[in-house]
Amino acid sequence: MTLSWEEARRLAYEAGRDARLAPVDLPLDRADGATLATPLTTLTELPAFPTSSVDGYAVRGEAPWKVVGEVLAGSVPGTLGPGEALRIATGAMVPAGTEHIIRVEDSTTPEPGYVTGTPRRSPDWRNPGEEAGKGEELLPAGTPVTPGVVGLAASCGYDRLLVHPRPSAALLVFGDELLVTGTPGNGRVRDSLGPSFPAWLRRLGADPVPGLAPVGPIQDTLQAHISALRRGLEAATVVCTTGGTMHGPVDHLHPALEALGASYVVNTVKVRPGFPMLLARVGDGWVAGLPGNPQSAVIALFTLVVPLIAGLTGRRLPEPPRVRLAAPVPGRGDFTHLALVRVTPTGEAYPVAYTGSAMLRGVAVASGFAVIPPGTQGQVGDEVELLPLSLMPGELP
Repeated sequence: MTLSWEEARRLAYEAGRDARLAPVDLPLDRADGATLATPLTTLTELPAFPTSSVDGYAVRGEAPWKVVGEVLAGSVPGTLGPGEALRIATGAMVPAGTEHIIRVEDSTTPEPGYVTGTPRRSPDWRNPGEEAGKGEELLPAGTPVTPGVVGLAASCGYDRLLVHPRPSAALLVFGDELLVTGTPGNGRVRDSLGPSFPAWLRRLGADPVPGLAPVGPIQDTLQAHISALRRGLEAATVVCTTGGTMHGPVDHLHPALEALGASYVVNTVKVRPGFPMLLARVGDGWVAGLPGNPQSAVIALFTLVVPLIAGLTGRRLPEPPRVRLAAPVPGRGDFTHLALVRVTPTGEAYPVAYTGSAMLRGVAVASGFAVIPPGTQGQVGDEVELLPLSLMPGELP
């Protein structure tokens, strides 16, 4: 049954969510791109001790103050007595008894061994718990791990994180008419998906399998398709295929999936371009059948594989951002139209040229796909959803 675009995305996400990858315990330097399996909470107050924000002098009592030593970052100072000063470095622990910190630029030396100066209105140190209290939840489970998250976890004292890992992914390119090198001609076209899709998958939160992504082109025989799918499913959690999603004389994907005992989650979607797409479960793995036309394959990737990866990794599937159309965009009757647009810094979306389903020129310059719902036309000033193309692992739409 042909599904609406919204329903297909929902089913792909729910299927992945119901088969979410088991959490693994990873060191911080390997956690980037994974997803928090538990909330990130503080192990201590942040900061854990009073910390100087400036280079200067920690002082107590009335000026001038006698300089009795210094405190550097990483050391534990003693207690300041009345009329005393300790030269202090940025990030150093503030001594007990400190009443003010005088910045270096605000200080003077009236005589050797003494310092004077005027404190500023706001204290120049950070108090314990100023950023977070002990046990406070900083980030919820389901948060993508980015370099910023890794740094935050380290500042809290974590050495490892419990995360849902990135799923492994393989790409199988069907169609023995494709060239993998050189210039197209004489009835043969250059494979553009094999070189580009591993990068797409990596950006979308998966790890392409070395040596298997991509494999192809696969010969146009049923047995070659079955063998390639088996090999891919042995190596990867998600196998993306390109081409063969229809029922033509050399379209063997459906018979191959039947031979492997697959169950369909999605089988064709009411979206243009790209409607002959599918998502199937095979054992513990997944096969995403993407059309052979390049732009259609990209649309299928964002329609089915992005939600699947989000579900598998325990991430939420947020609502796409919205943009304002600056030019008309035609509808596609009862189908959702995903139209390539360029978005300005002010949020206005302009359709781009060269948007045929077999073309990639428009994809290369577009910001994303404007979503034109079924039975509508995009009019100037309409606010519509956008599927951004400039995704990184922490930005699954």
